[in-house]
Parts: sequence; C-alpha cells; structure tokens
Amino acid sequence: MQSSALKTNETHMRREIQEIPAATQRLFQESLEPVRKAADTARNAKYFATVARGSSDHAATFFKYAVEIYLGKPVASIGPSVTSVYKKRVALDGACVLAISQSGASPDILSLVQDATEQGVSTIGLTNTKGSPLAGVCTNAIDIAAGPELSVAATKTYVSSVVAGLMLIAEMSDDEDLRAALKRLPARFEAAIDQDWTSMNSAVDAHGSLYVIGRGPGFAVAHEAALKFKETCQIHGEAYSSAEVLHGPVSIVGEKYPVLALASRDEAEEGLVETADSISGNGALVFATSSKVKAAKALPHVEDEHPLTDALIQIVSFYSFIEQFALHRGLNPDTPRFLKKVTQTV
Repeated sequence: MQSSALKTNETHMRREIQEIPAATQRLFQESLEPVRKAADTARNAKYFATVARGSSDHAATFFKYAVEIYLGKPVASIGPSVTSVYKKRVALDGACVLAISQSGASPDILSLVQDATEQGVSTIGLTNTKGSPLAGVCTNAIDIAAGPELSVAATKTYVSSVVAGLMLIAEMSDDEDLRAALKRLPARFEAAIDQDWTSMNSAVDAHGSLYVIGRGPGFAVAHEAALKFKETCQIHGEAYSSAEVLHGPVSIVGEKYPVLALASRDEAEEGLVETADSISGNGALVFATSSKVKAAKALPHVEDEHPLTDALIQIVSFYSFIEQFALHRGLNPDTPRFLKKVTQTV
C-alpha cells in the first residue's frame, strides 16, 4: 500500500483520501461555532428529517443511526421529489431538517429545504461550497471545510459530512465521550489509510458483483462502499444489513462469491461476525474488519474506543483499497464513465 506522502503521479482520489485527516482537523477549527449554533436550534426538535442524494445520502443514513441510538429521536429520509416534481408539501411540525449537499446547488434538495424553512422549522445545510444556494435557503449553514474535491468519486467530503453530523450530535447531547472520540479521528484516519486490503483483489476480480454488509452505522458505511465499487471499478456492489442479507439475498451467494463485512466495535459486532462466518462456511469468500471472525478472513483495520467513530474509520481504509483496486483493473478512479462531479436533479 502506498504511503501517505504525496506523489506527482497519484490520482486526485488518492490525494483526497490522504487529505482526510487534515480536512477533519480543519472542520473542527473552522466550523465548530456554526455547529454549536445549529445544535442550539435543533436540540428541542421532536424528530429529524434528512434530504440528500448519493454519498451525501449515505452520510445522512449514518446520521440517522447515530441520532436514533444516541439521542433517542426518530429520523426520516424525505424524498426531494415530493416538492420539486410532485409539488406537494410534507408537514414538518416539530422537525429539524438536515440537508447534505457538496455543491449545495441541486434544485430538488433546495426545493424541499426552502419549503421546510418557510414552514418555520429549523433547517441545517451541510455543504462544501461557501455561499452556495443551500446556504442561502437554510436557517443554519455549516461549511464542512473539506477543500476542493476534484475526483468525481466523493471521499473526503463524505467523511467530513459524517463528522459534521457527529459534531452536531455531540453538541446537542453535551457528550464528552463523543467529543473526545472526534478529536482522535485525524490520527486514526492517518493509520486507516495505510491498512492493506489488497488480499481482496483476486476474489473480487473473479466476479462481476459482491455484497457489502454492515449493521447500524456500519450499514451506512456499507452503502457508501457498494457505491464506490460501482463508480470507480464497474463492479456491481450491493449493500445489505447483516440481518437482512439472511432474508433471501444470501441465496445467490455461491462458491467463492466475495463478501465484504464492515464491522465496528459495538453491540452489533457479534451478530455480524456470526453472519460473516456462516456465509463463509457456505463457500463464499468473506473479508471482515473484525478480529473475531473464524471462517471469514480478518482484514487489518484501525479501531477506536467509541462505536460511532470506529464505524467511520472503516470507510477510510476502504477508500484506500478501492482507489488501488480501480487502478489494478486498468481504470481511472477520477473519471468514472457516464458521471460528472456535480449532478443537479429536479
């Protein structure tokens, strides 16, 4: 695996992965006050509603699990097309709406956020573009401070969006354990970049598809990983909860079918390990970020004392893997076919 030092022949994606620790530290330094202000307006919300697409929606899913587990408040994902295409209004009394958009310019997301703001509810916009239209229509704008992202496939902006959401939760709940875990992240991310997962190369190469499984916040990370297999490697990756995969999808997991199990150190790890070992026992090639697996192959991974940050760290090691795997397959991860950096949907 490549070291963290920049090289002139590196892809934009590799450089941006290596920038994740610094981007995280910059977010703490530049956006803590806006986060605190937003947390003050959101603290008394009865529930949260999220609006996002793509990798940003996976960050919103991470936020959903974190809020429901640690704040005990429900989180709903609202379809942007309800307002932009169908011209209907979703009643949001008592809600706090969280919108996540790198560009802050997608018309459908703007439509829903503006409607929510007009209803008088708190709206928070996470964006990597200062002065974006999203910042103009929400009541609280937070710059995730990731810096320019040139590769089409999002990496550091996904991580910074999740971190910003965790910062909100830490401030809303005055959670010192989570605050301390967030401060540890830059160093943990540095170590995560250098984990070597190339042992998966031949297994994934041999098939046109694979499953990525997780549970809780790890399920959100699994969705992001599955998307990156499609975007950068033209491999069909499908994400499942480690519980849901047993309700039908496991039937197509044949001999040497590759499965990536993204475990984190929380209450769900034991169940995920059991599923990983069970699928492996059926002949699948299962790779897991857990030292507890027996039949599956344990991948090197970085752990953290807090379950939420532990789950997030796994995606950084995955990003490092998927960039090299795209190059291994003769593909440029910076320029996936048929895709562009900013996608504006109505």
